[in-house]
Amino acid sequence: MERLATCHCGQLRLACAGEPAKVSLCHCFDCQRRTGSLFSVAAFFARSQTRLIAGTAQSYTRPSASGFAVSFHFCPECGSSLWWEPERMPHLVGVAAGAFADPAFPMPEQAVWADDAHPWLALPAEIAAHARNPVKAAPSD
Repeated sequence: MERLATCHCGQLRLACAGEPAKVSLCHCFDCQRRTGSLFSVAAFFARSQTRLIAGTAQSYTRPSASGFAVSFHFCPECGSSLWWEPERMPHLVGVAAGAFADPAFPMPEQAVWADDAHPWLALPAEIAAHARNPVKAAPSD
């Protein structure tokens, strides 16, 4: 299976092969500011499973709440953040789940930085909540 993630204007496109290694929701304040929403949802794919098929991205690197840098890649035309590379997990690429525009996309398995979640937001019980990031970055993390 191959999924296509695109920015809002469609100029930046990323192909992702196979199933994501993990789908994670993040409540950290940095993700809230980046998305303009209450959280972000990332589908993490092995780096070897992703390839840029159209467009040229701009990048922005910042420290993350976990203490590791994250490089975000976004469309210079519409500003959509399409994928990111977490230094904490160099073998994975995080792709904005909303960029797939697929209501059948797999649900997040976990919510991280739950301490920063808005108290009125209720998530399904199937999503494991972590106060911060899990302590160790496992190979499939």
